[in-house]
Amino acid sequence: MRLDSEEAFAGYWRRPDADAKAFHHGWYFNNDLGVKDEDGDLYVVGRVDDMVITGGENVYPAEVEDVLASHAAVGRVAIVGAPDERLGERIVAFVEPLRRVTAEELDAYCRSTGMTTFKRPREYVFVESIPQSPSGKVLRTELRAGNYTRIAEEIRS
Repeated sequence: MRLDSEEAFAGYWRRPDADAKAFHHGWYFNNDLGVKDEDGDLYVVGRVDDMVITGGENVYPAEVEDVLASHAAVGRVAIVGAPDERLGERIVAFVEPLRRVTAEELDAYCRSTGMTTFKRPREYVFVESIPQSPSGKVLRTELRAGNYTRIAEEIRS
């Protein structure tokens, strides 16, 4: 799709609030987060609104999701931040299990990979399915709002 096409910015039509948030000094900001490696290559690591700030540390959901998704008992996984009085936000993992697995097993797995303590989920929610858009994008706002079906940890043996 071309940026000068009619449908490119349809969501901004007659919405000055959306314009003010997305356009700064003539530049369009899409809220993607990126990092440059030592060679100067840029990689997208997530979106600003998905990033979890826990105990003053920034955690990109994709980092934690990639580790958990490599566990043999995990189908799909989504990481979100939940309010926490002490940390600001705590990391919550929503997991579609493929077989019997517990939160303790997944936490031990995260530790075994060398995952930094502040990135490890503080809560695991086992769900039948993670809500997603028609294009397959995880709907994190739905998870934060409680729109999912919780299942027992021990399900699917």
